[in-house]
Amino acid sequence: MANNAITLKAQDRTEFGKGSARQARRAGQVPVVVYGHGTEPRHLLLEEHATRLALRSNDNALVELVIDGGETLLVLGKDVQRHPIRPGVQHVDFLLVDRNERVDVEVPVTVIGTAAPGTMHMIEAATIMVSAPAVSVPETIEVDITDVAAGTVLTIADITCPRVSRPSPTPTPPWSTWPTSTPSPPRSPRSSPPRVTPRPRPSESRATDMSSHDDAQAGATRAFRAGLTPGRGA
Repeated sequence: MANNAITLKAQDRTEFGKGSARQARRAGQVPVVVYGHGTEPRHLLLEEHATRLALRSNDNALVELVIDGGETLLVLGKDVQRHPIRPGVQHVDFLLVDRNERVDVEVPVTVIGTAAPGTMHMIEAATIMVSAPAVSVPETIEVDITDVAAGTVLTIADITCPRVSRPSPTPTPPWSTWPTSTPSPPRSPRSSPPRVTPRPRPSESRATDMSSHDDAQAGATRAFRAGLTPGRGA
């Protein structure tokens, strides 16, 4: 748990926009925003390498920002944007906190143990919303699946959270185990597909039209030979 804050040096950011952000990243810095407690957002610059190490294994790390001039801010990582290809932090949102307050944060789930033979586990919620003291936010929530029978659904009520934290009232999907022969949980039955009446192929329609045309022409010829005008009386 993050009982001790990680110290990072920061400086106020005076230039804004995409161009200035790219220039800061080229200089080895990362733009960050600090907000919370009803204050105006604070825009700062941090050293990218130190920030990456501080948030490497825990996005909810407790950090103490030391700003030029001696001002300090106690913050929690809220949202971390990383480079999609190479290692590197692109941007961080920090939440301003107090050492004596509780916060609601999303904590990642870690599955431990070995599933029962012939089964596999499925995770439907990768994180849990947890309420914990700002200085004691757990890094992960462990879910033990040792010898859990196939078809068992584990909910928040079955999970043991660290003593200082508790699940938030926000509902979270469960975790389940299913036989390996079943690729996914059972689904509710679906209604039968609508019935489709086959339409005649173009060749059949054309043959039918030509047959009708030939019958009409033959009838007109017989009427003419009998001394009648087609479509009129004798």
